Amino acid sequence: MKIQENIPLAPCTTFKVGGPARYFADAFSEQDIQNALEFSTSRKLALFVLGGGSNLVVSDEGWPGLVVKVSIPGIQTGTANGKMLFHVGAGEDWDGFVAKAVAADCAGIECLSGIPGTVGGTPVQNVGAYGQEVAETITRVRALEVATGKISEISNAECGFSYRTSIFNSTERGRYIVLATTFALTSGGKPRIEYADLKKYFANASTPPSLRETRNAVRTIRHGKAMLITPDDEDCRSAGSFFKNPILTTDQYDALNKVVRVMNKQIPTYPAGEGKVKIAAAWLVENAGFHKGYSLGPVGISRKHSLAIVNRGGAKVTDIVALKNQVQQRVRQVFGVELHPEPVFVGF
Repeated sequence: MKIQENIPLAPCTTFKVGGPARYFADAFSEQDIQNALEFSTSRKLALFVLGGGSNLVVSDEGWPGLVVKVSIPGIQTGTANGKMLFHVGAGEDWDGFVAKAVAADCAGIECLSGIPGTVGGTPVQNVGAYGQEVAETITRVRALEVATGKISEISNAECGFSYRTSIFNSTERGRYIVLATTFALTSGGKPRIEYADLKKYFANASTPPSLRETRNAVRTIRHGKAMLITPDDEDCRSAGSFFKNPILTTDQYDALNKVVRVMNKQIPTYPAGEGKVKIAAAWLVENAGFHKGYSLGPVGISRKHSLAIVNRGGAKVTDIVALKNQVQQRVRQVFGVELHPEPVFVGF
């Protein structure tokens, strides 16, 4: 494993912004990661673990310590309890893995097609879209504890999954490096067609869609929202959905509804468990005055998706943060709701 110096991080991200890493290592094995940890520990360097770079906002100053890019490959299969098991290296391309699962006629992640990034990032964020979350199919996560170098197998229950959250990005942030993840998928299972966009897409279908047709539909829908990475499309220079859908208590939702009714509008909602309501962040952004295509200097709102902040070319991270703050402040003023960013902020 080679340790490089002063490596630009912007090309490693989908946002294409951010400064350099003082030291950079590309790790293709568990031993590489252990060697990188020894290097950072011996020099007392701050450590940051990089996956596919699709959910990052890197500061203009970059990272003063060591960035380890996890590139561990490999997909192994097996069976257990009537399920197909896929043990997948953290460095595998996520959408590539979904394609292989669908080709093997295994259901459970087909609605997560087209999401950029690597497999290692999916349990960290509990990645979800179009009615599915990885928490539903992950059985265990193989992870290395940074402080001790010990490798553990962490069960689904121990991961503490909730909406866009796990122990890896909350209570135990920075404690572990994900090495591999095991998924239990349903062989011959039916696709999940629950999300409104998918129902609309297949509304006139004469037969139930297959897993492959569902995957293609999700990718088509994502492409229409610039949520499928396309070279040279500035609306794809983003970190995907920038804000999480807020989850409110029923009292908070009732208070919001009073404001919305005065506007003679109705806000989309989604199930979020007993006593809670999930509301559409995109609706809040648009109705706070930030239309698709809105611009603020070199950054703006995607022309295709109101939740995506995009780099229109030559943007600095300070430009992105300025628009983020503007959107949050306006939504708070109009609706009394706090929007929380979904990307990870690095070097701030």
